[in-house]
Amino acid sequence: MHDQEEVKQKNINKTTENKENTNIPDIQPSGDSKKPAPEVETGAGASDKVVPEEMPAEEKLAELQDKYIRLSAEFDNYRKRTLREKMELSKYAGENLLLNIIPLMDDFDRALKHMDTATDCIAMKNGIDLIYGKFSEFLKQNGIKEIESLNSNFNVDLHEAVAKVPIGEDDKKGKVVDVVLKGYYLQDKVLRFSKVVVGE
Repeated sequence: MHDQEEVKQKNINKTTENKENTNIPDIQPSGDSKKPAPEVETGAGASDKVVPEEMPAEEKLAELQDKYIRLSAEFDNYRKRTLREKMELSKYAGENLLLNIIPLMDDFDRALKHMDTATDCIAMKNGIDLIYGKFSEFLKQNGIKEIESLNSNFNVDLHEAVAKVPIGEDDKKGKVVDVVLKGYYLQDKVLRFSKVVVGE
């Protein structure tokens, strides 16, 4: 038993000696050998890290000034462009509206030319009625409609009283008995108040 143990111990000693005497090269990881070894944090951590050098204050100030100048120039260009666009928009805002009025002016021109030589008053009246109808339709298409005022109760939100007249009928007191000048809505807003005569 003791002999076997001694043999085992000798074998172990030989193996250890062989390992120490053999030059086994260190195994390097594959890839670029020039890559720096990763940082290993120890203890406090942040104090052992390599901190990159901060940009000098003069360079940082110059960079911020450059950014400010560029931003200021861009804003100035934007302001000028929007101002120019607004001016053009206000200048040509009524272009479509006026373009649609021009045919009505053509009709009036034709009516005025025939008025000097026309002998048929009924035909002239029919022509004027036709132009009036076209113009009324044009106003409706653009959201303008007449305020119905005659025989309605006087309303300060819609009417402007230009006169008051005494009236014998009790049911017409406080009502509009005559319209001097028609009023109009633009969509739901009063574009022009009706000038009316009110009974009292």
